[in-house]
Amino acid sequence: MYAIIYGKNPRLSEAEFWAFVRRFRLKVKLVENSTHWIVFESDKSIERLFHRLGGSLKLVRIIGESEEAIKDLDYAKLFTLSLYGKDDWKLWRKLGSEIKKNFKSHGPAKFFKPAKVYAMPSELILKGFPEVKDFVFIFGERLYVGETAAVADPFELKKLDVERPVQRAIFSIPPRLARIMVNLTEVRQGNFLDPFCGIGTIVQEFLLQGLNAYGSDSDERAIKGAKENLRWLRKEFRTKKSAHLEVCDARKLKRCFRIKFDAIVTEPYMGKPLKYRPTRGEAIQLANELDCFYYQVFDSFRNVLKRNGRVVFVFPAYKLSDGRIYRKDRKWLEKLGFEVLAKYTDFEERHKVVRDIHVLRFRG
Repeated sequence: MYAIIYGKNPRLSEAEFWAFVRRFRLKVKLVENSTHWIVFESDKSIERLFHRLGGSLKLVRIIGESEEAIKDLDYAKLFTLSLYGKDDWKLWRKLGSEIKKNFKSHGPAKFFKPAKVYAMPSELILKGFPEVKDFVFIFGERLYVGETAAVADPFELKKLDVERPVQRAIFSIPPRLARIMVNLTEVRQGNFLDPFCGIGTIVQEFLLQGLNAYGSDSDERAIKGAKENLRWLRKEFRTKKSAHLEVCDARKLKRCFRIKFDAIVTEPYMGKPLKYRPTRGEAIQLANELDCFYYQVFDSFRNVLKRNGRVVFVFPAYKLSDGRIYRKDRKWLEKLGFEVLAKYTDFEERHKVVRDIHVLRFRG
């Protein structure tokens, strides 16, 4: 039995997890879930594949239920505790002391205090994970006791973002989100295209997952930067495949690519940066103006997608001056043959433009 601890956008993390399960045909049986975590039964393949999840923080191997499971924890000279479902430092110290007492016959042991009642992946890695252990207590309908088996590596994600030779800080999608979007396709292998690839963040995720990677952009300088970044990726991460990149208008993809794609994953041009939060009327006008462009882009997608091919596409939504979010309903997608399977938002409080992630199927 296992548990996964979701990241900062739990709804998107949960959607990615189930898409990931279908994508890799994992046999998963739900035991219990909450807003921030899920407990499930699965075979050990989840441990090998966990690093391909972008929206989850930890994979926990469940040892047992109730505090009695403490006696079954493996000895560690240095460890910490993570509590989920209860924010109680007194309980945290009590459980830590019980574990330390149980380890006494094996040798000396110490436990360290994380910033919260749970340890973040960065804290664990800096302390020496996996040699330093993280014992997890999940308080749901039952108490689940386990040990963290794997964590998302924030330092690797940071390297994929800010250590590349060419960067576009304002315009580039986070590597974490690129990974999530690839999983949302539910396509395990085949030809993947990013037609607004910029400096190559999504394309680099294609390559890291061993997919047939294609990218295009109308900006020749962006393609040049993407090629430089992908050369760096091959050297630093030893990727085996190469990407096919083209300078191409996303409205004319048929002229640039002679093959059919299994999936398109992309964040397009989202409009000019906003200096203030718009009114609802201003947001509607902004969305309508961009839709004239997006309509032509999706019309172009029809020429290069396989039947039942998937599209994960970021539309702009807007944080309004009254605090609400405006998300446009695009009925024209259906007319072009695209079925909307799901929609998710991803944003931070300071953002004025919200990522409205659509998962679509092209019916052909």
